[in-house]
Amino acid sequence: MRSKEDFIFVLISLVIMLTFSSSEHAGSPSKGGRPDYLNPQLPVERRVADLLNRMTLEEKVAQAGALGVQKRLLTDEKGNFLAEKAETILKHGIGQISRASEKKGPRENAIFTNTIQRYLVEHTRLGIPAIVHEEALHGHMAPGGTSFPQAIALASTWDADLVEEVFRAAAAEIRARGGHQALTPVLDVARDPRWGRTEETYGEDPYLASGIGVACIRGFQGEGPVIDKQHIIATAKHFAVHGQPEGGTNVAPGNYSERVIREFFLPSFRAAITEGGAISVMASYNEIDGIPSHANHWLLETILRREWEFQGFVVSDYGAISQLESLHHVVANKADAAREALEAGVDAELPDIDCYGTLVQQIKEGRIAEATLDKAAARILRAKFLLGLFEDPYVDPDYAEKVTNCLAHRELARRAARKAIILLKNQNNLLPLDRKKIRSIAVIGPNAAKCRLGTYSDDPGLTVSILQGVKHKVGNSVAVAYAEGCMITEGDRDWYDVRVELSDPAEDAKKISEAVRIAKTSDVAVVVVGDNDQTSREAGSETHLGDRDSLDLVGKQDDLVKAVMETGKPTVVFLINGKPLSINYIAKNVPAILEGWYLGEETGTAVADVLFGDYNPGGRLPITIPRSVGQVPAYYNHKPSAKRGYLFTSKEPLFPFGHGLSYTTFEYERLRLLQGKIAPKGTATVSVDVSNTGKVAGDEVVQMYIRDLVSSVTRPVKELKGFRRITLEPGQTKTVEFAITPDALSILDKNMERVVEPGVFDIMVGSSSVNLKTVQLEVVER
Repeated sequence: MRSKEDFIFVLISLVIMLTFSSSEHAGSPSKGGRPDYLNPQLPVERRVADLLNRMTLEEKVAQAGALGVQKRLLTDEKGNFLAEKAETILKHGIGQISRASEKKGPRENAIFTNTIQRYLVEHTRLGIPAIVHEEALHGHMAPGGTSFPQAIALASTWDADLVEEVFRAAAAEIRARGGHQALTPVLDVARDPRWGRTEETYGEDPYLASGIGVACIRGFQGEGPVIDKQHIIATAKHFAVHGQPEGGTNVAPGNYSERVIREFFLPSFRAAITEGGAISVMASYNEIDGIPSHANHWLLETILRREWEFQGFVVSDYGAISQLESLHHVVANKADAAREALEAGVDAELPDIDCYGTLVQQIKEGRIAEATLDKAAARILRAKFLLGLFEDPYVDPDYAEKVTNCLAHRELARRAARKAIILLKNQNNLLPLDRKKIRSIAVIGPNAAKCRLGTYSDDPGLTVSILQGVKHKVGNSVAVAYAEGCMITEGDRDWYDVRVELSDPAEDAKKISEAVRIAKTSDVAVVVVGDNDQTSREAGSETHLGDRDSLDLVGKQDDLVKAVMETGKPTVVFLINGKPLSINYIAKNVPAILEGWYLGEETGTAVADVLFGDYNPGGRLPITIPRSVGQVPAYYNHKPSAKRGYLFTSKEPLFPFGHGLSYTTFEYERLRLLQGKIAPKGTATVSVDVSNTGKVAGDEVVQMYIRDLVSSVTRPVKELKGFRRITLEPGQTKTVEFAITPDALSILDKNMERVVEPGVFDIMVGSSSVNLKTVQLEVVER
C-alpha cells in the first residue's frame, strides 16, 4: 500500500513532466512573465513541481543542507554578515540556517536573518529563502528569550491547554526574530532516569507524552497546514527509541522488541503526526537491532511515511549522519553515510553540509538516483511554501524587541511555573508558611540563590531565584537569612562546559556549618537542593558527559539536609533538578518536600507563591521517583511479572507516577460506567464525582487507568488513558467524565494486529497511579 506522501510526490513528478513538455527550457516563466513557483495563488504541489523543475543538481543538494552561523563562515569575528563570503558559500542557495540567534539580542537577530534572506532572494539564481531553525525546548534558546519551565516541569502541570499557550508564545518570539522551525518537542519517553536527557522529556508515560507533545506542536504550528507569521514548524524528536538507552547512557542502543517499540516508544510520535500534524521529524542518534536510526528504512519509510502517511521532512540530529561512519561503523566513509541516510529518508543534514556535500558527485556517477534527491528537496521546498517564505521572508526588528520576553510572556512563565510545582509531602500541614506567625526564615542550599534553568537554555535577561522570591514576598515583615550550605560541583559552570568536578569536601563542611548557624537562629528553614546544569544533561561526547550511575544527591547535599534537620527547626526541602532523585533520607525525615524540576525565569516568584500559600500546588509527577538506581526500570506501567521485589527493601518507589498533594483535600465518589458492556468497536463513558473537602481552593488532576485482566499477550498492570486537571473551590463538586474508546482498549495481538479482545477490563480512576477506585467494563462479541 502506497502512502499519501508517495502519491503527492508522484503528482509533483507528473506536474514536472507536463511543465517540461510545455516549456522550451526549465526556466520558462508562466503566463504573465512570473514563474509558477512565485505565484501564491497556485497549489503548493504545483509550485514545488515548477521550482524543482528549474533547479540544477547543485541547487537541489543545497536545499538538503544547512549552514551553522557558529563557524563564522558567513560573518566576521563580530558576527557581521559578509557578502563576499556568501558569494561562494551560498552560490547555490541553502536549505536551512542553523541557530542564527546565537549571541544575538532580538533586534540584532532580526536584522541578521533579514540580511541573509535578502542575499538569498536577490543574489541567488532562483531566489529561494532559507528556513532558520532554532532550539526551543522550553522557550527560545536565545539571548533575551523567555525561559519557561523545563520540559519535564511542563509535563508536571498535566495541563495541555497551558502547554499549548507556552509554545504559542515561544513561536511568536522565534518568528519575530526570523526563525521558522524549532527542534522541539522531545517525545522520547524517559524509562531510565540515569539518562541525563530525562529533563528534556514529558516523562515516562506514552499517553501523557502524547497529550503534552501534541499541545506543544499545536502551540508552535497553529491550525496549519499553512504556517502564519506568528507560528513556526515543530520538529518531533528523537525518532525513535531514544529514551531508554542501554546502561542509561546517551545515544546507546535501544534494542527492544517490535511490540515494546510500538506500544511504548512510538505512540507519542504517532500522535505528533496523526493528531498534531507535525511538519518535521528528527531522527535519533541511537540504533535499534543493529540499524542506526539515520539509516533505518523501517522507521523512516515503513512506519513514518507509509503507515502514518507523514508528508513533512526529516532532519538529521546534529552530526548524526557522519556518525554512521565514526560511531556506528556501518559505512566506510562519509559518501556512503550520505547515501545510506538519503535513501533511508533523511531529507536534510544538520547543522552543516558535511556528508551531503558528496551527493552531487555520487548522483553524477550513478551511485544515487537523482529522483531520491528530488524527494528530499521537494519536501524542504514544500515546507518553505507553507511558511510563506517566498511571499515574505523578512521580519520587523522593532516587533522582535517588543514581543521577546514581554510582560505577558513573563506572566505566562510564572503561571506555568506555579502549575508545575509538586507537593510530595506535607507532614502535619507544615506548608503553607504563615507570614503572620514566623519572624525569620533561613533560605539555604546550592540552588537557593541562583535561578537554574536546565539545559538548552540561554540568558533570558532577568531571572528570579528562590532567595529573591522569598525576600520579595515577605518584604520587611520577616527576616531572611541565606547560606549556600554546600556546592554541587566545583565552579558551578554552565551546562555546555566540558569540565565537571565534585566540590571540595573541606569547603563544603565550612558552608554546612554556616547553614546550621543561620538555621538555629531562624523560625523555619527552606533548603533548596537537587541538580545543577552539569549533573543532569545531554552527554554530547565522551568528554562531555551528563548521565549518572547513581540517583543520589550529588556531593554533600544529603549531609547539609541532615545537619539542618538536627537543629530541630521546621524544615522544608525544595528540589530543583533534572531527573528523579533517590532522596531516601529526605523522604523519611523531612516534613515538607516540594518538587520543582527547573521552573524557568520566574522560579523564585512561583516558589514563594507556593511556600506562603498564595498559590495551592497542583502539579503531579510525570515520572516515578525510585528508592535507588537498583530499582531501575521503575516505571509504573510494567508487566505483571516485573516487580517480584528485592531482599531487604521495598519494591515500591519513593513516590509513584501521578503523585502530588495539595493544601486542601479531595474526595472521589460515585465512580460509575454509563455502559457496563460494549462491543469491541463500542465506546463507554466512565464518570466520577470529585469534591474539594478542604478549606481552600485547589487543583486536582483526575487520572484514568485501564487494565486488560485476561489477554492473549501480556499487558501492563495499568496504563494511563485519560487525565484532566480541574479547579475546585472549597465544598465544590465536579463530575469528570472520560471516554473509553476502542483505541484505549486495544492491544497488539500475537500477530501484531491491533485488536480489542473480548473480556473484562479494570477501569481505574483516582489521584495517582496507586490511589485509585475501580469499576469493571466487559467487552463482548455481538
